[in-house]
Amino acid sequence: MKRTRTGAVAASALASVLLLGLVAPAASAHPTTAPATQHLLPSSHAIPFTAATVTDHGDGTFTITWTAPGISHVRIYTGDEQNRIDTRHVVAQGGSRGSVTVTVTAPADRRWFRLAPDRGESLTLADRLVRLDGTVNFRDLGGYRTEDGRWVAMGKVYRADALNNLSDADLAKLRRLGVRTDVDLRTADERSAAPDRLPAGTKYVVDDVLGGSTTTTFNPTTADAAHQLMVDAEKTMVSSTTGKAAYTDLFEEVERRPGALVFHCSAGKDRTGWGSAALLTTLGVPADVVQSDYLLSNVYRADANAALLASMPAAAAAVYKPLLDVRPEYLQSGFDEVQSTFGSWNGYLTKGLHQNVLDRFVLGARLLEG
Repeated sequence: MKRTRTGAVAASALASVLLLGLVAPAASAHPTTAPATQHLLPSSHAIPFTAATVTDHGDGTFTITWTAPGISHVRIYTGDEQNRIDTRHVVAQGGSRGSVTVTVTAPADRRWFRLAPDRGESLTLADRLVRLDGTVNFRDLGGYRTEDGRWVAMGKVYRADALNNLSDADLAKLRRLGVRTDVDLRTADERSAAPDRLPAGTKYVVDDVLGGSTTTTFNPTTADAAHQLMVDAEKTMVSSTTGKAAYTDLFEEVERRPGALVFHCSAGKDRTGWGSAALLTTLGVPADVVQSDYLLSNVYRADANAALLASMPAAAAAVYKPLLDVRPEYLQSGFDEVQSTFGSWNGYLTKGLHQNVLDRFVLGARLLEG
């Protein structure tokens, strides 16, 4: 059910929206790519970096790369918490473009790096993957630059695969990372067979995308049939009654819950993949970047998928492989469904997810930096 706000809060926020000039004509979805949406906040380009990543090699070494046109000098600092960066000691530095590898032996749940330019705002990033004993695809939704020069903040929203195998150490880590809400996109049968393990005090929310109490059965007999099943499933996530309701609530949970939030399904790639694509697209992340984030499930799930396929006869593995993959055409099927059913991305947000201008302002205020 759509939440309500007090009149005073709503009026104040709406006034801010109008003053900032956020009411814009609806943008049409591009027929072959993820559509751009109206900017949620006016751009100041306060963060000068146009690209930046942190890669954790798992051996105490980290590679930081960046591009910051017009910047003469970038200093890099590190810390064991996002808001506890040691700015007394420079661990690396460079010019407007760079790639450096540093060694940090001190333990940390996540190792954070702050890129501080000689002018403009700093950018604080970590490796996207959160290393846990019980998952392979638990990762940060942030760390992406939007079309108008902002950055999606890291450490606020995570996307994941199933959480039933989390260890006690994992639970302690998630608690320290500030995870306070868990949105479970799975069916009743999935939840019953593999119930989530959560840090004490975590709010647990069920948003069943597929609906019903019986797990959907996949029985394709050919690889082509399996591929088509995945294409059709993406459409269902967009326009089915249960899909619209689940993603409506996901957006609302992201907008209103304090602390960090994780949302997940079983593999963290399809239902979670569409939820991630919808959030990033609404925040203004470019279409090619949205697709790249979607396809990362192939990278993080590579070993688990290979092991599963190796346990099957070759003929069965060939049929099953499309069900394990994420492919560009799967995601594109979702965007095509948006276009055909709702006419535009803004139409999907308004008619499908009941997101108004105020909701988009709140989402941007919560998740965008710069």
